[in-house]
Amino acid sequence: MHGVIFAELRNYAESKHGLGTWFALLEKANLTGKTYLPIQDYSDADAMALVGSASAVTGLPVASVLEDFGEFIVPDLIKMYGHLLKPEWDTIDVIDNTEQTVHSVVRIKNPGAKPPQLQTVRRSKDEVLLKYNSPRKMCALAVGIGRGLAKHFREKVEITQTSCLYKGASQCEIVFCKK
Repeated sequence: MHGVIFAELRNYAESKHGLGTWFALLEKANLTGKTYLPIQDYSDADAMALVGSASAVTGLPVASVLEDFGEFIVPDLIKMYGHLLKPEWDTIDVIDNTEQTVHSVVRIKNPGAKPPQLQTVRRSKDEVLLKYNSPRKMCALAVGIGRGLAKHFREKVEITQTSCLYKGASQCEIVFCKK
């Protein structure tokens, strides 16, 4: 997983739960002393251990932590990649075009980065089906990012997960519908 995600996890932990939380999560995940630089790649297992630690500390399910984290990182993602978005795009357009715009650039600029391969089906102007299939099984992060995008664009978006890897499906399918 790319180091930017670890930097964002640290920001998330400390902004939500105070300074020192990051080090407590590292300790709980048996990663004490590890340093994560935003320009390098690290083990997916480390990221999931930290998310698991956050879940244990907060008492929230892992999916809830990932959703909240996804919503939290949207402002920074917009700062990093907003120049790739067309001014007329809304939440649904960004979700529909993430793979062709943001993820393709991430893969070129950071050869070690492995964002999930996303597929979308545009059902209407106001609805898109996101197909997520990744060994990381972080579909809840995509749900949170969708929420964060809606907040960024000041829109109301209904999010429905119709299938999930955690429930035995071959991929996650998430419907985003602007209201």
